[in-house]
Amino acid sequence: MPEGDSIWRAAAELHKALAGQTLVSSDFRVPRFATLNLAGWTVSEVVPRGKHLLMRLLEPAAGGSTAAGSAEASRDEAGSAAASRDEAGSAAAGRPRRALTIHSHLKMEGSWQVYAPGGRWRKPGHTARCVLRTATADVVGFSLGILEVIPTPDEHRVVGHLGPDLLGPDWDAEEAVRRLRAAPDTPIGVALLDQRNLAGIGNIYRCEACFVAGVHPAAPVSAVPDLAGMLGEAKVLLEANLGPGRRITRGTAFPGVRGIPRSGFWVYGREHQPCLRCGTPIRRGLLGPASGLEDRTIYFCPECQPGP
Repeated sequence: MPEGDSIWRAAAELHKALAGQTLVSSDFRVPRFATLNLAGWTVSEVVPRGKHLLMRLLEPAAGGSTAAGSAEASRDEAGSAAASRDEAGSAAAGRPRRALTIHSHLKMEGSWQVYAPGGRWRKPGHTARCVLRTATADVVGFSLGILEVIPTPDEHRVVGHLGPDLLGPDWDAEEAVRRLRAAPDTPIGVALLDQRNLAGIGNIYRCEACFVAGVHPAAPVSAVPDLAGMLGEAKVLLEANLGPGRRITRGTAFPGVRGIPRSGFWVYGREHQPCLRCGTPIRRGLLGPASGLEDRTIYFCPECQPGP
């Protein structure tokens, strides 16, 4: 599953391609929004929120579009499509332009790709879930885990549950620590993946952050000696991977983290290979919530990260 850094990069690429552009056509290949037509709407911005992508659009200045009404009717099946059409007709009377947000989450296999107009897609057409066309680019969302269109003022319904975003303007280390400490018996490796505590960390960064902090992923939150320091190091790791190139978590890019001048990971994906600090073979295990329904692979050094 993409992590906060890859979502940040995707948002930056989409914003560069779409911001300020008017949609020539839109094609939502999911039943709920199959009839939604956003042609004529202008993309104002594309922003990341944790692992979520938010494409914000404004209706045509002259009004008359029923796109927002369609989105709202999909949200509330009992809905008020007729009322929405009446509202659309009043756009010319001087009311503010309506705003919609295309909300997506990539889950495990999703991606957004930008092409020149009419360019050949690099992924199979049957996996396309959304196609947005402007005069300068075709933007296609493939295998999206979540795709929905909502009124922009309602974004809190889909991202309001998230904790402080490690890569966002709302980052609040004290609030993130408070949320983590609210469940002191939860394994730190589980708590870090809970996006309600803090947004942006996925499996790679939880393994790497735990190693850098010298904490076993299965250790309870209460046993972590410096939660704020751990989150600070995780933020450093994420921010160092916002540019081009492959993801790394060790080496010369991290002057504040003890390492060696080579690229790659400390422990993630390195089962049986020697620890880069002590030489002990790296181990692999499973860790997830107490329900056992969402176990994910963890990597750790049994010497540098003693078990709980």
